[in-house]
Amino acid sequence: MIRLEETSLRGSYPPLVTPFRHGAVDYDAFAELVEFQIREGSHGIVVCGTTGEPSTLTVEERSQLLEVAIDAAAGRIPVVAASGGQSHQDTIALTVHAEQTGADAVLIVTPYFLRPPQRGLVDYYVDVAQRTALPLLIYHIPGRAAVNVDLETIERIADKVPHLVGIKHAANDLTLVTQLLERFGFDFRIFVGLEEMSFPMLAIGVAGMMNAIGNLAPRKIVALYEQAAGGALAAARALHFELFELNRAVFFDTNPIPLKYMMRRIGLLAANEHRLPMVPASRELEDTLDDVLRRAGLIDAAPSPR
Repeated sequence: MIRLEETSLRGSYPPLVTPFRHGAVDYDAFAELVEFQIREGSHGIVVCGTTGEPSTLTVEERSQLLEVAIDAAAGRIPVVAASGGQSHQDTIALTVHAEQTGADAVLIVTPYFLRPPQRGLVDYYVDVAQRTALPLLIYHIPGRAAVNVDLETIERIADKVPHLVGIKHAANDLTLVTQLLERFGFDFRIFVGLEEMSFPMLAIGVAGMMNAIGNLAPRKIVALYEQAAGGALAAARALHFELFELNRAVFFDTNPIPLKYMMRRIGLLAANEHRLPMVPASRELEDTLDDVLRRAGLIDAAPSPR
C-alpha cells in the first residue's frame, strides 16, 4: 500500500447532491455547493457518490460535474471522483477522465445488480486500477449494490493494487472495520458511509466520513470528526446525539429525496428536483422534515412555503 501524507484523505468528505433545473444539471448551482463546503470547513468533497444520483446521469454529465468541482475547488480542498459506473467500460472512462482532469482520488463502487463472485470483484478492481495511478478507494454499499466484499477479497486486491488506499464502508458491520484496521493498520483510509455509524466507527479509529448529511450541516460533521480524531470522545458523543435525528431523516425516504428537500428548505438549493425514477418528497414527508429542521434549529417556526 502506498503511503499517503498523514492529513491526506482524512476528515469529512460530503458526497455532494446534483442540482437539477428543468431536467438539466445545474452546473452553476453545483459550483456554489462546492464553495459552501469550503466555507463551512469540510476537509474534501466527493463528486457523483450515491447522494449525487449518478445512475440518473450520463457519463458526459458526470465528467462535467467533476470538471466543475475541480475548477470551483481550485486546489483549496481535495476532490474525490466517484468513478464507478454501471458497466466496466463506463468505470474505465470515468476513472481515466478523473485522473486527466485533476481529481485527487477515485472512489469505485462495487459492480451492482450483477452480484458477481468475489474473484470477479478482484479482477474488476485490478483491471480498473491498472488504468490510473490515483489513490483508489473501494465503495462498499451492500444495501444498494447487493454485493458484499469480504476481507479476503480486499486483501487479494491490495496485493495486486499498491495504490488501493482504503474503503468507504456503508454498512453497519463493525467487524469488517476492525478486521481491516487490524490487517492494514490505521493508515488504511476507512470512511464511514452510514450517518448513524459515524461516531462508533470514528471511535474505533477510521479516517473520516463521507456522509450525505454533510451537505446540510457540514460544520457539525467536521466538528464530530475533529473531536473524535483529537480524542475528545465525550464531545464527539454529544455531537452524535445532537445529529441523530438529522442523520435518521436522510433515510425517511430514498436518499437524497429527504436531503434535497431539506436543502431547499434552508436555502441551499433552488429546487429539490430529481430525475425519474427518483421523485421529490411527498407533502407528508415535507411536513415531517420541517419538524426535524425546526428541532435542529435550521428553520424557524414559520410554515413551509408551498
